[in-house]
This record gives sequence, C-alpha cells and structure tokens, in this order.
Amino acid sequence: MSTFQNAEGKSILLGMVKAIQENKKYLGDIDGLIGDGDHGMNMNKGFTLFGERIADRDISFTEGLDELSTVLMTEIGGSMGPIYGTIFAGMAEKGRDLTEISLRDFSGMVEEGLSGLREIVQAQVGDKTLVDTLGPASGSLKKSVQEGGEFQAALEKMKAAAEDGMNSTKNLVARFGRSSRLGERSRGVLDAGSVSCFILLKAMADGIEALL
Repeated sequence: MSTFQNAEGKSILLGMVKAIQENKKYLGDIDGLIGDGDHGMNMNKGFTLFGERIADRDISFTEGLDELSTVLMTEIGGSMGPIYGTIFAGMAEKGRDLTEISLRDFSGMVEEGLSGLREIVQAQVGDKTLVDTLGPASGSLKKSVQEGGEFQAALEKMKAAAEDGMNSTKNLVARFGRSSRLGERSRGVLDAGSVSCFILLKAMADGIEALL
C-alpha cells in the first residue's frame, strides 16, 4: 500500500511511547555527559503520561500527535517539552484533515514540524541539536517525494538520514542549551536531543511501515 489510515495510527503512537520508555536510562546517561542528565526522565514522564491517557481510547495518528504535544508542553520539565511539543503540534495541524496519509502527506507533516521548531529555536544543522537529526530526515523525505519513491523505501532512507545526522553531533561543538557553555569540551559526545529525535523518528517509521 502507498498510504496508511490516519484512524489506525494509534499503534504508531504506542510504539513511540515504548521506544522512549525503553531508552530512558540511555538518554539520561548521554545527557549527563554534557547536560543536566534529566532528558531521559523528562521524556519518559511525558510519553508515559500520554500512553496511559490513550490506552483505552480510539484515537487517530494526528489526534494523538496533538494530544502528545499538549502533554509535553504542559506537563514535563526542561527545554525539550516545548521543543517536541512544537514539532508534534505542527505535524498534527498539517495532517489534521487527512483520512489517508501518503508519503507526500507525511513528508509535509515532518516539514511542518521542523518549520514550527525553527520559529522558536534558531538552531541549524551543525549546531549540535535535534535539528541535526530532524533536518536530514525531513530532507530525505522531500527527496523521496520528488523522485516518486515508494513510501516504505522512503521511510528506510529517512531512518538512515536521521541516524547519520544523530551520529554527526558527536564531533560537533554545542552552540545551544546548557552544553553550549562547555565549548570545545562538548565535542566527542552525542547530543541527547538528537538521539531522542532519532529514536522517535525510527519508532514512527517502523509503526507506519507495519500499517503499509
């Protein structure tokens, strides 16, 4: 299939929740190297709350992204709540009226999430933030759309681009957030936000592939 049903997207959302829960310690450990170490705890709190609230409900993919955005913006600490909340709010708004979601639709949703983020955060690719993961992922999807690629193949390429972007942050110097104060000492460590972004994009893509 070249599309998936928006109404069937709850499984994608639950996969994202599980991925964050399983990587809580890993994200905290990475963040602790050059940050304050609470990224895994805060992300786990927000996604677990969200997972509990939708557990017994019928909810579409975009409805769930909208609710997840609200939870992250209002109920977890740290800077990542508003950041991820903005991304998911943009994605939800872009796909709100869709019954079926195609590669072009999903690419547009991810691009809208990135655009919304850039309205509140000035970080660019190369600044050692989650933009280093999300930017290449969005670019990969856009390229697949332009080339007329199949949805599943495009998702695999997106995951690879996101992973490469995440790994690139290890050799970068942080320019935003708490870790930016370390200057050159921030080099040699992955950015925790870029890692959680890859984990979420991979979980999202895997969930979509299961529905195609």
